[in-house]
Amino acid sequence: MFFDDEDDIFTGGSPKAKFFDIVYHANRNLVENELDKVITRLCALEELLEEKMGEEKMEEELNKMCYLPSKELENAKASKYMELTANILTQNE
Repeated sequence: MFFDDEDDIFTGGSPKAKFFDIVYHANRNLVENELDKVITRLCALEELLEEKMGEEKMEEELNKMCYLPSKELENAKASKYMELTANILTQNE
């Protein structure tokens, strides 16, 4: 798949690799703000899942998804890296 090709001639690397290239060179405050948004959303989602499922069931389900990765999860991660990279770049101008 396109997202998995580290040496893709169009992107010059994977979305994850490009994200980290940008993070290390962009304005630190912009990067911190963007990462804080991600952490805030992660915490909110964890709270919602815990309320709906309970902590033990939530952890069990998350472990299944994270340690038995699917193409859908990998594509979602690549999309999130691209979204974060775009957010940082548009604010960094």
